[in-house]
Amino acid sequence: MTPAAFIKHIALAAALMLILGSAAPQADAKTLRWAHQYDLTSMDPMATDDPFTLGVQGWFYEALTGFDQDLKLIPMLAESWDKPEPTKWIFHLRKGVRFHDGSPFTADDVIFSWQRSQAAGSVIKNVGAKALEVRKIDDHTIEVTTPRHNPILARDWALLPIMSKSWTQKKQAEHIGKPHVRLHENGTGPFKVIKRQPKVQTTLERYKGYWNKGIPSNVTEVLFQPIAQGSARIAALVGGEMDIVMPVPFQNVPQLENEPSVQVMRKPQARVLFISMNQRHDTLPHSSIREKNPLKDKRVRQAISLAIDTQAINQSIMGGWAKPTGTIIAPQVNGYDVSFSKPHAFDIERAKKLMLDAGYSDSFSIRLACPNGRYVNDQAICQAIVQMLARINIRVELSDQAPAAAITHDSPVAAQDTGLYLQSWAPASMDAASVLHTLVSCRGGASGAGWLNRSGYCNQEIDALALKIGFEADQVRRNIMVKEAFSMLRNDYSYLPLHQPPLLWGVRQGIRLTQRADNVLDIRSVVMP
Repeated sequence: MTPAAFIKHIALAAALMLILGSAAPQADAKTLRWAHQYDLTSMDPMATDDPFTLGVQGWFYEALTGFDQDLKLIPMLAESWDKPEPTKWIFHLRKGVRFHDGSPFTADDVIFSWQRSQAAGSVIKNVGAKALEVRKIDDHTIEVTTPRHNPILARDWALLPIMSKSWTQKKQAEHIGKPHVRLHENGTGPFKVIKRQPKVQTTLERYKGYWNKGIPSNVTEVLFQPIAQGSARIAALVGGEMDIVMPVPFQNVPQLENEPSVQVMRKPQARVLFISMNQRHDTLPHSSIREKNPLKDKRVRQAISLAIDTQAINQSIMGGWAKPTGTIIAPQVNGYDVSFSKPHAFDIERAKKLMLDAGYSDSFSIRLACPNGRYVNDQAICQAIVQMLARINIRVELSDQAPAAAITHDSPVAAQDTGLYLQSWAPASMDAASVLHTLVSCRGGASGAGWLNRSGYCNQEIDALALKIGFEADQVRRNIMVKEAFSMLRNDYSYLPLHQPPLLWGVRQGIRLTQRADNVLDIRSVVMP
């Protein structure tokens, strides 16, 4: 071969390599097919409080802060923050970030998003209300003034999604729930929605301009499909039509464990299943006792606690996959203490004695509100509780509940007309103070305290502690008060913790991902084979 021919050969080879190289991203395209029992309720991040929807929205809408795979607080659209005064926060915004339409992210977008969070119809008003004022210092610095000392504002504002001011105004969507933002998005996250077909399919593709180039995911496209029926989800996974399905019905776990092409991922959720007891009413609704409410007697509440065998529920109903606990917060929650983990004792004889001491030698009836399909094995758990309480002469009637799909997951509750409630709730801020404020505090306060308090439980000492916890910046002193508040709650026997339910995900073999305890599929962690 002559030198000229050799050079020409090398040039042709180089050109071919360039062509092949430019096609490499297409050759490496990784499509993730994912099914969940629910569909997204809206693309508008301020129009829904549905935990599943919020988790998926985190793929395209981001906040100043967020949570990592272990649910630890991390910077997101804010690089850092400091607190020069008790009621002043300075957030230093990340530079070089662009929304999916290419427009730059600036302080104006943060201020606009905060203002929109306070608009009529917003379900995150309580998040935005953590600030009295948000002031622009420059394009990438804001000052937040809070109405009082709030040591966890950075956690709270992980729940404030940042929207593009220019895009939202252009789409005339300053108000919540406008048609365009229900079906479209323009965030800063690693994926953007290409096509939204409610109840059919949502298509997302990788956003090449995403600011964080270090995420491990190699997924380039996501095809999300809601499949309500559990057996249909499992068939789609086993048949190779889906790569990930959530959740796996409990009864299908053995089947999947025998399928070489799939794996079942499981771990305890960062939430606790518990029973709350009606102390709101002076007379107990739907009870054979007409003249008073036996649940206002601590001895009766303690007897109910002693009669419920959480270990037996875990072994016989949950297959040993749940994690019995002694408190209503999970270990991932900021302020959790290891002393909380010991479950309540099981002692039938002592329970019977307490019932006699309280004056209930004869049996009486009570109603238990039990969801159907909302929590793992909820109906079986309720049936077990019926049998367990029968041993101390309490006849339990199960009340009919709405289908799981019809339930608004964390919506405010009105006064209930039942005695016992099977519940579960986890704070989106992953902070114990949120649980005390939202779930435990006396209802009806001006601050909106106790808006998820179904039972009417009210302990002024705990409320006073919760107020102090909300002001305390020293983490050690704060944790001491949190421990004291939850110890008082435990000793009141008003909330009876059962266990942390298991997460059950079906995943095609070869896919690597981190199973977050808050049941969020974080697309940033998914690596396809």
